[in-house]
Amino acid sequence: MVKRIENLVVVENKSLTKDYFILVLSCANKDISDIKPGQFVQVKVDKSHSTFLRRPFSVHDVDFSKNTISLLIKIVGNGTLALSGLKKNDTLNVIYPLGNSFSIPQPGKRILLAGGGCGIAPLLFLGKKLRSHGFIPDLLLGFKDVEQGLEIDEYNKIGRVYLATEDGSVGQKGYLTDHSILKSEKYDYVYSCGPEPMLKNIARYCKDRKIFCEVSLENLMACGIGACLCCVVDTVKGNLCTCTEGPVFNINDLKW
Repeated sequence: MVKRIENLVVVENKSLTKDYFILVLSCANKDISDIKPGQFVQVKVDKSHSTFLRRPFSVHDVDFSKNTISLLIKIVGNGTLALSGLKKNDTLNVIYPLGNSFSIPQPGKRILLAGGGCGIAPLLFLGKKLRSHGFIPDLLLGFKDVEQGLEIDEYNKIGRVYLATEDGSVGQKGYLTDHSILKSEKYDYVYSCGPEPMLKNIARYCKDRKIFCEVSLENLMACGIGACLCCVVDTVKGNLCTCTEGPVFNINDLKW
């Protein structure tokens, strides 16, 4: 798979909440057919003097008919704040596609996609890919409150959506990993992304039930190509770079 460094054009900067927005980037006439669910990009932030390193973001969605990729971004610092100010026709220097991808199950399997907060980002593209293979997955999405609920209508187009919020303002009250669906339903495959404590609980749930599970890690990354070693994770195969050997890992390979 060829990695590219290109200036992509902003097609749309869509505000979702005060903290979240989506950047839709045009890849013009370039071939993006090799981008897979679970992969990520590294973007250069030009309009933030305190942001020296590129920032990694999961590929949230790909529109192959329009040759665009979408990034779901949370404002957490000066770099992401600067990105939130990008306007239509601005350019963004991007390295893509990076990392590995989620696997596709065998036909006839029951699938759950579980995402917490900004961890829902790679699950939209994955869900669409699964639908193209004939699957109708369930989706379990967790947020702090109803105001942080992101793109629920989009996920409803993929499969049945179950919600959890910490304050109970929508869906079931509590953490995603406490949702009753995990007790009432049986799954063959679980794919998940979100904070590490959530992923560890999902991994424990799947190991106890012998469910195939892949998780996308949100480790800090600086280079995206395995040079800086700041995203190393401890696995049964030794220390591996999340940016090159991941970000998607089978839970049985992680020393959790």
